[in-house]
Amino acid sequence: MRFYTMLREGREIPCASSDGQVLYPIPSVASINDLISRGVLVDLESLKSASENADDPLLKPLPLAEAELLAPIPHPLQDVVCLGLNYASHREEAARFSDTAFGGERPYPIFFAKRVNTAPGPEGTIPSYPGLVEKLDYECELAVILGKDAFGVAPEQVKDYIFGYTVLNDVSARTLQTRHKQWYFGKSLDGFTPMGPCIVTADEIAYPPALAIRCRVDGELRQDSNTENLLTTIDEIVSMLTQGMTLKAGTIIATGTPAGVGMGMQPPCFLKSGDKVECEIEGIGNLVNYVK
Repeated sequence: MRFYTMLREGREIPCASSDGQVLYPIPSVASINDLISRGVLVDLESLKSASENADDPLLKPLPLAEAELLAPIPHPLQDVVCLGLNYASHREEAARFSDTAFGGERPYPIFFAKRVNTAPGPEGTIPSYPGLVEKLDYECELAVILGKDAFGVAPEQVKDYIFGYTVLNDVSARTLQTRHKQWYFGKSLDGFTPMGPCIVTADEIAYPPALAIRCRVDGELRQDSNTENLLTTIDEIVSMLTQGMTLKAGTIIATGTPAGVGMGMQPPCFLKSGDKVECEIEGIGNLVNYVK
């Protein structure tokens, strides 16, 4: 199943779909966050019938092509948990860009948090912040959404905690990221976490995910890899973190980006106003955003 959030007459409407062709509003929940945290089960056939017979026009079915999509979770309940340098190819290109910031031995996973006020959705804008951001970069990533609270989870149990997956662009201000010697500020400016177009539930994707992951800028293929190349796996990420902290239902984990980001090009090639950025993951969809 696929879960979306659409904007309809000024309201954020959580929706479900079996094939991504028609969206069926879910009247029993206020948001996808609400659906996940309450553990609401959606029976699509019942939802279709209720939607087709709804008196409220906001709850009627709508073809995806006619919908104004938001990020599937426009307002994350907590900071997004992120993995840094989690593909060997990206680790190498990052060290070439700045050995001081990204080089050296990395025997343990790099975790950091990303503050998200409102996540842009498909066709949303990525602000360029003239005067503040000098080197604006993209990072196409597979994001994991947890379906229940997790603490003390063994690696072999992790798959049972996953609600689904989405596409996330970990937009980064490289100068801020390296200047501050930690990554929080340079990763967390408003508009720096586009997500979408949907959440695909875990049962739809073989585990562990081995999905083609690509990014294009103005049609030029920049990133081209597979999520099977993660250095620290999803099992290891969730198990490691939950040995000492509780990850709440709805937690979003961005698993890292492969090679091909702007700072890794020779010479580096950063985003500029007017650029079209397309992040695509096999089986989930294509997230398109525009730099402004």
